[in-house]
Amino acid sequence: MRALIFANGPLTDPQAVHSLLHPDDWLIAADGGVRHCLDLGLTPALVIGDFDSLQEAEVESLRKAGCKMLQHPRSKDQTDLELALRHALNIGATEILILGGVGGRWDQTLANLLLPALPDLPAPRIWLVDGPSRATIIRSGGSLRFDGQPGDIVSLVPLGGSALGVTTTGLEYPLTREPLAFGSTLGISNTMLGKSASVKLDVGILAIFIIRSTAGSDT
Repeated sequence: MRALIFANGPLTDPQAVHSLLHPDDWLIAADGGVRHCLDLGLTPALVIGDFDSLQEAEVESLRKAGCKMLQHPRSKDQTDLELALRHALNIGATEILILGGVGGRWDQTLANLLLPALPDLPAPRIWLVDGPSRATIIRSGGSLRFDGQPGDIVSLVPLGGSALGVTTTGLEYPLTREPLAFGSTLGISNTMLGKSASVKLDVGILAIFIIRSTAGSDT
């Protein structure tokens, strides 16, 4: 099952969201992210958070529309997006797309980008998506094969320390079991040569950013 989580951050291209949707996607709104859904004519199955971004009338209207409302205390240890992400994983999501998770406040953007790196989260692929850009994370022993178009930009950023044994295929500047030092820009702005590419990691945590060209396809 694939889940789409709408966070409360800006959407670069709201109408492009429709091209991402699959008929059987499970739609979750993290608190004020529900407004993105409503603006796009979508009704989420679940709204989760402390509801500090919603008016009481909005909450009641959503209940009447059939949305499940899962409210948490305002004094909590996790952001609304983390709550939504953990809930999606708990109900069995095998792939998760997070929309509205980047832009706006820098602190929240960085925290959202790091969410898939939480060590206690299971393995399903978690993507943050914003217009033509998307990001995910692989850990020690992990790999990722992805489709795209020639010219799509691919950047690799080590997290929490150096990434060791990085191997890529299908990119203009290939790596073969090479290290990427923490803080280095060596992995920035590579490009796809064809319609598929892959990244493999021996040790560490690696963030993978893909920026689709205008000819790029959606997933």
